[in-house]
Formats: sequence, structure tokens, C-alpha cells
Amino acid sequence: MRVGVLTGGGDCPGLNAVIRAVVRKGVEVNGWEVVGFRNGWQGPVEGRSRPLGLDDVEDILTRGGTILGSSRTNPYAVEGGVDRIRAVLAEQGVDALIAIGGEDTLGVAKRLTDDGIGVVGVPKTIDNDLDATDYTFGFDTAVHIATEAIDRLHTTAESHRRALVVEVMGRHAGWIALHSGLAGGASVILVPERAFSVDKVIEWVASRFEREYAPIIVVAEGALPEGGEAVLQTGEKDAFGHVRLGGVGTWLADEIAARTGNESRAVVLGHTQRGGVPTAYDRVLATRFGLHAVDAVADGDFGVMVALRGTDIVRVRLAEATARLKTVPAERYAEAEVFFG
Repeated sequence: MRVGVLTGGGDCPGLNAVIRAVVRKGVEVNGWEVVGFRNGWQGPVEGRSRPLGLDDVEDILTRGGTILGSSRTNPYAVEGGVDRIRAVLAEQGVDALIAIGGEDTLGVAKRLTDDGIGVVGVPKTIDNDLDATDYTFGFDTAVHIATEAIDRLHTTAESHRRALVVEVMGRHAGWIALHSGLAGGASVILVPERAFSVDKVIEWVASRFEREYAPIIVVAEGALPEGGEAVLQTGEKDAFGHVRLGGVGTWLADEIAARTGNESRAVVLGHTQRGGVPTAYDRVLATRFGLHAVDAVADGDFGVMVALRGTDIVRVRLAEATARLKTVPAERYAEAEVFFG
């Protein structure tokens, strides 16, 4: 059997751990050949691939990023894209695909399965917003990086008696903001799921200054003020129709400075949250996902995604996994609100 593997969407710590697990179990246990397609769905559309043997994955467990490269290519937005994938798989003798990605990559995987191409999905996103799995790998690393940054920023904020607004990733789901804000002792956490009152944020910030502490405000890039619109970094859209967000941190820092008279600065963590080595948790989770994806292919169980439920790895239908985003529920945000101000 010949199995292809690809990594799509934004890069994420732990991708290489999945690739390593797929190759090690696929080759050593099942006796398969494994082919790596380059740059997400662009690889099978354009026929760009490389063989993956044991030597190719020997030292990649701890490496961030992906040795296969990634892109946000959408084959359904490319003329004849699906037919080209079919032709490439037939030419290269690939019997099935393992697609590692988030909502967009796995949305394509679901549609390809419906169109008769055998695909198994592995959930990857630092945003932790894929439904039907408790956690996605990459999330723990992103939270760890954001928390470390917040820890460091506390000291400089206190030294200069300034407010610091830390903008983290999170277009529609505020999981990174929620977890890193709680872990880092933030004075305010703002998420896309709850429009925020600028007046209330100013009140919390002022309260913090009155007690001789410098406030740290953690805001997800997709957070919105009440009655406001998303702050856009650019009007560009990717192949899946997503507008690039960013800038809410700087906007809010300016508002705080103007309305409190205290110095306020914005720190945008950006792609640092995606980079570097994965945490131990993400390495283990990604490895387990890879092993169970191989089992699903071996069983011919296509159209599924491997998922974490409690401590078990289970299979769920791709349709279920991509039906909606997993967002921060009101009760989880209410827990964090206890610590605001």
C-alpha cells in the first residue's frame, strides 16, 4: 500500500511529530510506502511529492514547522483541482491520504471523501477551535509561548507603570487568550465570543492603577468592541475567504492611553505563537494522532478524523468535526471574569 501525507494551513508545532509517527508505523509495522506531498493541497494538485523513509523522520520529533511545507491552497478554488488530485494519486500509485490540518484543510478532506477519494484527517490548529476533539496539538505550545511573554511583560509594565495590551491569535475563538490570560494573571481577557465594553475595560484598567499595579490586557485578534467591527490589518482574503485580522491591540492601547492618561503600549505576539519546538504535551498528542490515523487507513475507514476524548484517541466523522467551530462557552469566560480588574 502507498499512502500520502500532507500538512495544510498555518504551520504549527507538532506537525513533524505526526509525520514521524505516520512514517514509523506505516513503514515499520505495516510495510507501506509513504509519500509526502509538498505545501498542503498544492502538492497533490500539482504532483509535488517526495518519498518519506525512516531516515527522513529520524530527527524531526522536536522540530517546529513542517518538513513538507504548507499552504492555504484550496483545490476547490482551482479550476479542475479535484480532477488533478485524482490524476496525480493514480499516477503516483497513492491509495489513500492522511491530511493534517485545521478547519479549512479538513473541510477539503471531507469534500474529497464525498467525491470518492480516501482521506483520513488529523486535527491541527493552535486556536483549538476544531469541534469534536477536546484538544488539537499546537494549542498547548501556543499557550505556553503566550504565557511566557505575559510573564515577562509584567515586570516591564510594573517598572514603567504602563498598561500593556497583548494581542494573541484567535480569529473566531478565544482559547489562546483565555488560557494564556488566566495562566499569566492578566487583568482583562477579551475574546471574539463576547463583544467588550471599552468603558468597562477602562474601568478595570483604572482600578488596577489605583491599587498601584500595572494592568496586562490580553486580547484575541478577532475580539470586537460593542457596536464595532473587526479591526482589519489588510483587506486581503486567502483561498478560503478569510480576511487577515490584526490591529485591535494597538487600537485598544491607544484608547486606554487617551482615556486614562497613563502610558499604554501594544505587544503583538503574532507568528511567534506558531514557532519553535513543541511542548512535551503536543509531541505526545501529535504522535498518538499519527499512529491512530495509520490505523484508520489500514481499516479503510475514510472520511474520519482522529480526535482526543478524555485521554482516549477516537474516530469521528469529518462532517462532524468541520460542522462548526469550537468556541469559548459563556461559563468558561465567566470563570476568567472573576479575576478582571
